[in-house]
Amino acid sequence: MKLITHWIDGKPYDGPVERRGPVYDPATGRMTAEVAFADRDVVDQAVAAAAKAFASWREVPLTRRQQILFSFRELVVQHKMDLARLLTAEHGKTLDDAAGEVQRGLEVIEFACNIAHLLKGDYSEQVSGGVDTYTIRQPLGVVAGITPFNFPAMVPMWMYPIAIACGNTFVLKPSEKDPSTSQLAAELLAEAGLPDGVFNVVHGDKEAVDALLAHPDVAAVSFVGSTPIARYIYETGTRNGKRVQALGGAKNHMVVLPDADMDLAADAAVSAGYGSAGERCMAISVVVTVGDAADRLLPKMTDRIAELKVGPGTEPGVQMGPLVTQQHLDKVLSYVEAGEQEGAVLVADGRTLTVPGHEEGFFLGPTLFDRVTPEMKIYRDEIFGPVLSTVRVDHYEDAIRLINDNPYGNGTAVFTNDGGAARKFQHEIEVGMVGINVPIPVPLSFYSFGGWKDSIFGTHAIYGPEGVHFYTRQKVIISRWPDPIHRGVDLGFPQHG
Repeated sequence: MKLITHWIDGKPYDGPVERRGPVYDPATGRMTAEVAFADRDVVDQAVAAAAKAFASWREVPLTRRQQILFSFRELVVQHKMDLARLLTAEHGKTLDDAAGEVQRGLEVIEFACNIAHLLKGDYSEQVSGGVDTYTIRQPLGVVAGITPFNFPAMVPMWMYPIAIACGNTFVLKPSEKDPSTSQLAAELLAEAGLPDGVFNVVHGDKEAVDALLAHPDVAAVSFVGSTPIARYIYETGTRNGKRVQALGGAKNHMVVLPDADMDLAADAAVSAGYGSAGERCMAISVVVTVGDAADRLLPKMTDRIAELKVGPGTEPGVQMGPLVTQQHLDKVLSYVEAGEQEGAVLVADGRTLTVPGHEEGFFLGPTLFDRVTPEMKIYRDEIFGPVLSTVRVDHYEDAIRLINDNPYGNGTAVFTNDGGAARKFQHEIEVGMVGINVPIPVPLSFYSFGGWKDSIFGTHAIYGPEGVHFYTRQKVIISRWPDPIHRGVDLGFPQHG
């Protein structure tokens, strides 16, 4: 059985492996590899390599860092489909979706290629007599990333290109469910000329995570995952003196007003609800229909659902693949059963799906509920699967109140042809990323990604300008150069002028 191991100090780890985890092909249900699980000693080796490399990497000129990132960018372009195929083999999403994921990660690499401009400071001359003040941004040291299974290529790329470009060194702990894309990224970074130890990968479970959170040489931690784990990462990391950005879960609502283009809204709801089998933190999981909108929208949605092709992600024409593991499939199935028991109307039942030749795969077809209420478990919890709920409300204000009362605040959308209604939504809604006739409002790399409320812990969003600020700290310098006039000793508090 193939063993996927760690990447430490510029090469694959060749030490002893005491614990391993399985890696599956979700389309067949078969185990295809094992992944090494790091213990505290392995994590210590990775952090030590990163700490040693930091001393020299932070001194590398900005222009040289940019050149390495440009080379890495070219290699990612060349190997885009190699990364996508690895991703599909271990996650299950379609090959087109996987290629799109790599492309969105590539955009952050391109943003980081402009690091010389992004690290510019401010300068104020003559703030006092003969005194100038200016700011510089400096790297933190060794930083770590802990990333989820649903975007094994893209989410790490939200972190390490910017962190490395800023002069930090990096230790990545990717999801143990789909680890191979991180290994290939490490090889490509080495080929691009990144010095040994600047980028390291350790695989594993909570033991590896806790070792990173407690390690005295790790200055900062970035995390993307569920809200309970995000809260744990944030509380544990900050308790150990680290800077932490921890992005949590979501329950994204899409509001459809009666005046909306119902064909556009139906396309958007089905695309955003079932893309990547709903395993996206920005997936639409609740459609909130106002007035009589549901009566016109749901028939269009069910027509589109009936036409979706579900199967192995490598097959041509497939639009939705399997879930990532049997354990996750079982969890999502339990929510479908709970929805029925609580009285929601099951409009489309994905449990009836069969994929010929792949009966052991982790498949669930698109599932749609109507007449869901906020008290139901399928409304309250993040399901993270192809299960879409419809909530009916009488008035627009009810829809806004419903979203604002929800503990999550990652993404949301409104579909309407009324400019005033759209402006009211963007002004009043308490969510970090808002779409107007756009179902998945994920900002491009030159903005930053981050929700509100229980969808984020810490004060920094991820990638973009916020990412640069997270991976650096500002230093203010106040300078005066000697002049012929010496002012003598002054024990008073410094004053301007």
